[in-house]
Amino acid sequence: MFYWLMKNLVIGPILLTVFRPWVRGIENVPRNGPVILASNHLSFVDSVFLPLVLDRRVVFLAKSDYFTGKGVKGWLTKVFFEASGQLPIDRSGGRASEASLNTGLRVLADGYALGIYPEGTRSPDGIMYRGRTGVARMILESGAPVVPVAMIDTEKVMPIGVRIPKVMRPGVVFGEPLDFSRFAGLEGDRFVLRSITDEIMYELGRLSGQEYHDVYATTVKDRRPAHTR
Repeated sequence: MFYWLMKNLVIGPILLTVFRPWVRGIENVPRNGPVILASNHLSFVDSVFLPLVLDRRVVFLAKSDYFTGKGVKGWLTKVFFEASGQLPIDRSGGRASEASLNTGLRVLADGYALGIYPEGTRSPDGIMYRGRTGVARMILESGAPVVPVAMIDTEKVMPIGVRIPKVMRPGVVFGEPLDFSRFAGLEGDRFVLRSITDEIMYELGRLSGQEYHDVYATTVKDRRPAHTR
């Protein structure tokens, strides 16, 4: 109920009026039932505009740190993430990664749309980076359809390190669903998982027009000063 109120009666109408995001291919998203929305990741506001342009609820898996902050700022951050339909997960790796996978599978089993960023983190420079194979495993284990999503110009609306967004029109492009049923039952094969992930990244690059570098975004970020990550 809180998510619905914030999206449809409080924050959503204001953002749609002010930023006027444009959309293409929305007919490619199923109106109900489980679906994985695999998106590029350019800005913090990707998780705001992507669900905003859809009539159905979209759930994202967000760092648990966003839900545990102290004071007024921590409370406001928690409220924002809850209002935008995000669930807290531990991203520290190992068993935490398995827990993240299981959380995503539960979301899909409940019939929701699950938003996923295969790159695992925001691009530090607008370039598209190598996808992580967790998305492929979730696709095969859930059997849910996959719709590639390209966020356009959101890094200009709110670049990394900027607190107040710039008023301009971002775009959301939904591609045609991708079919990986030929790999059913092969979720334990790392070569299959890599093949699926690379196919998704190729389609995201085609939709977004981004340059692609075959390294992980986290590797690039680790080489940069902290304030530019």
